[in-house]
Amino acid sequence: MTDEQMKFRFSEDLHMSETQISCRSCGGNLLVHILSLGQMPLANALLTAEQLETPERRFPLDLVLCPNCGLVQITETVPAEELFSEYAYFSSFSDTVLDNANQITERITAERHLNESHLVVEIASNDGYLLKNYQRKGIPVLGIEPARNIAAVAQERGLPTINEFFNAELARRLSDQGQQADVIHANNVVAHVADLHGVVTGIHTLLKPDGIAVIENHYVKAMIDKVEFDSIYHEHLCYFSATSFAHLFAQHGLTLVDVEQLPIHGGSLRVFFQRTDGPCSLLATGGSSRVEQLLAEENAWGVKGYEFYQNFGSRVEKLRRDLLELLHGIKGEGKRIAVYGASAKSTTLLNYFQIGNEILEYVVDRSTAKQGRYTPGTHLPIYAPEKLLESQPEYTLLLAWNFADEILSQQNEYRHRGGRFIVPIPTLKVM
Repeated sequence: MTDEQMKFRFSEDLHMSETQISCRSCGGNLLVHILSLGQMPLANALLTAEQLETPERRFPLDLVLCPNCGLVQITETVPAEELFSEYAYFSSFSDTVLDNANQITERITAERHLNESHLVVEIASNDGYLLKNYQRKGIPVLGIEPARNIAAVAQERGLPTINEFFNAELARRLSDQGQQADVIHANNVVAHVADLHGVVTGIHTLLKPDGIAVIENHYVKAMIDKVEFDSIYHEHLCYFSATSFAHLFAQHGLTLVDVEQLPIHGGSLRVFFQRTDGPCSLLATGGSSRVEQLLAEENAWGVKGYEFYQNFGSRVEKLRRDLLELLHGIKGEGKRIAVYGASAKSTTLLNYFQIGNEILEYVVDRSTAKQGRYTPGTHLPIYAPEKLLESQPEYTLLLAWNFADEILSQQNEYRHRGGRFIVPIPTLKVM
């Protein structure tokens, strides 16, 4: 990224961020505005009690489209060290995430005939939730995780983990040491990195000529179709389609050989890349036709055109009006409302809709790393889910809606006692 492609902005408390004025992928200088969420706190910057009196850092949150390559992205880049050096999200607290990881590792192990002579690498490996499945089979693994606290957990569990940000330099270092990967996983991480080209170059460098990179990220079409605006926060710099994925990776000698759409996280893409100078073996198994079909579908609905995105903002505003009307109505009846999910999604929704302790009692979350802290911007206390049974609020606003089935199943007793869940996305409903 050149200096001309960036300009610098200081937030209210003089913490520097960078404002993108050209596309992160192709460098195109015509970025079309989709939605502005204003000045927002960092989504996972949970507070201690001592920090409640300290002004929080807030940064602009604006969503734009590059009509040249189709990449949807935000314009503000908060330094990665500030976002990820210490992190509150542990993948292993979600049964849905664990099941998804187990399924793909079983499949890749069988399809690639993996054994003790192979190496599987995961970029942003979190607490080892995915790599442990390979390790149990005797397949060598290597995790790369920038968050110190999470990398330490993975290391304590016996999973080899490098506590660094993945980039081209690290990939070259590993490759020079003879550590090239047969499989590279990167789940919900490519969308998080400012140095897209460094990361994708690194994937090419680290991957064996006949290796496969398996990448998952939220699908931009699902975000727009289902009004999943709460997926927009400073950690998510990019919102990919198959079209924008293929364009980015092709610049670095990687070919999109297969693609799948997944229900996880409200709608995700799983894309498979191989080195263009390699055999691209998945092309012989039907992957090519799936890629061609999805690329054609995206062209048909206008992945690069403003028309597809133009009503997104007005649909978000309608959701805001409808949800506030519902919550104020419940509160007016003297009923209590809690929240399930101290997630990044909840930070975006609560702060943009300006819903705080005048309506909500508290938040519960399964993650012990979040319990005892307070939500960014809204300063709601976070408890364990058992709090719902202790105080039995009449309603709970389910902001971790992407895990709704899992959470509703876990909360059968609360529901049996008369508790009701409000699910705002993709359709506002009371359950």
